[in-house]
Amino acid sequence: MNLKTLEYFVAVAEELNISKASKRLNMSQPPLSNQIKGLEYELNTTLFIRGKRSLQLTESGQLLYRRAKEIISLSDKAKSEILSMSKGMGGTISIGLAEGMASDIAAGWFAEFITKYPGVRFRILDGNSDDLIEKLRSGIISLAVITAPCNQALLNSFSVGRDNMTALMSADHPLAGKEGSYIDIPDILNEPLIVPSRKAMIDMIYKWFRSYKAEPHIICEMDSYVDAAALALKGVGISIFPKTDNIPNASLILKEFTGTDRSIEYLFVWRKGHPLPSIEEAFIDHVKSIVL
Repeated sequence: MNLKTLEYFVAVAEELNISKASKRLNMSQPPLSNQIKGLEYELNTTLFIRGKRSLQLTESGQLLYRRAKEIISLSDKAKSEILSMSKGMGGTISIGLAEGMASDIAAGWFAEFITKYPGVRFRILDGNSDDLIEKLRSGIISLAVITAPCNQALLNSFSVGRDNMTALMSADHPLAGKEGSYIDIPDILNEPLIVPSRKAMIDMIYKWFRSYKAEPHIICEMDSYVDAAALALKGVGISIFPKTDNIPNASLILKEFTGTDRSIEYLFVWRKGHPLPSIEEAFIDHVKSIVL
């Protein structure tokens, strides 16, 4: 199982059609089919369910697809880092940004750093904080802005900002007409809630409700703020997520929670004990000079 074979597999897994994948790869169909069959033989498993017109990934195929994407991404990152070393202060910085205000916080850093080092490029991955921590651990990204807390034994970190948690609801929800731009827990005690899937976030929300001798009525846990906003728009429930300036629909109303414990802290993190390329070290120093 080599990198080229994994690239072939990923193309077939994404197209779910040998003909389309072969065109994407600029190769003929028989050699591509043979590569996939050889991979299945090597792994002693079936990766695709073959239909008349399309393919479907098996459970083993889905697992290999996720890992193959990670391996290819890691290979690309290694190439970029080696090239950046040979060219001096240039290359690509891979950084993850958690949903919420992380992208707004980081935007100014990028603009100033690119001005200082024109040869640098940024590769940005979005996701929830737990996903980004896993990508840090596997080496897919080197840096990230996540929401607290994090494992201080594994990650270097420093604070880069704090912002409120918010409630997102459709414009025709009764609470949308509540005067002002703020809301608090008594307003939503009996409301169906859509919340982030991160355990630390859920624990925080339960703590809010316990102070009112109640429990949150959680109907859905989600990784994606955009998906949570879509459910709120349809009236499925109220979405509780970190504040963002990027409201995907004008028919959505955002209200901030009041109270001292209704906010979250954003952390800039990277792995302990793993040397970074000079350009990424320089970026860390750049961010520190702005926020510390």
